[in-house]
Amino acid sequence: MIEFSTSIPAAVLFALLCWWLGTGVILWLVRLPVASFRWSLPVFSLLFFMGLWGAHTSMDAASPDRAYLGFASVILMWSWHELAFLTGRVTGPRRHALSLGARGWPRFVQALQVLLHHELALLANFVLLLWLQNGQPNHVALCTFALLWCMRFTAKMNLFLGVPEVGDQYLPRHLAYLGSYFKRGPVSGFFYLSMGLACLAWGWMIWQAHIGMVATTTGWTLLAALLGLAIVEHVLMVFPVPMQRLWGWAMSRGEVPTAAILPVSSVAAKPDQA
Repeated sequence: MIEFSTSIPAAVLFALLCWWLGTGVILWLVRLPVASFRWSLPVFSLLFFMGLWGAHTSMDAASPDRAYLGFASVILMWSWHELAFLTGRVTGPRRHALSLGARGWPRFVQALQVLLHHELALLANFVLLLWLQNGQPNHVALCTFALLWCMRFTAKMNLFLGVPEVGDQYLPRHLAYLGSYFKRGPVSGFFYLSMGLACLAWGWMIWQAHIGMVATTTGWTLLAALLGLAIVEHVLMVFPVPMQRLWGWAMSRGEVPTAAILPVSSVAAKPDQA
């Protein structure tokens, strides 16, 4: 059992399980009646602090168990951010649709105002992890958060600039106005750039481990698996794949469809907003 836990398949399976289960739980919770947010957010706030403690604890040693702890702890913290956003509790100062006819810079500013508080919360979380990391040998937690943050940024920018599948049908009713800030259409040059860089980074991670330039540690494998899943999520913006096929158990109940903001994704959008 100990040998399996330190193997590549075990780390990949763990990353996949965190991604699938974490997304499903958030989907299920946000589909519950709005009154349930009064208990789900406090519970996840407690989990956030448990995750923060776990991330800090994981930093003191470079070992497989600390790698798993750091990775899972960040997923807990990230889940709080997603739940706080999807419930509408931590979004931004602007809480209504894009102004009619807004283009270019005004459209970007309004879109930023819609997400500003959420983005600042993520930034504060990263700065706190960076401070906790000082002088500690294990960087899995910090790198996991940074990877989620970077790939979430590219997801949001691609939804803003244009992708064929924006998933606006999954937005919760209280966040329906978010759909007006994103664009359904052909992929932009930024999509090819962001996906090209992500694929190069993923390929580099695999190659470095393959040729022995870096040790194929549990932490390295977890990060490579997470980046691979992030790339898959971006590809799903191009092809119509119903979310029910992956999270049917989480979406089979509830009155309002919801957008799944995966560890590395963003919410979707309404078409023809350029």
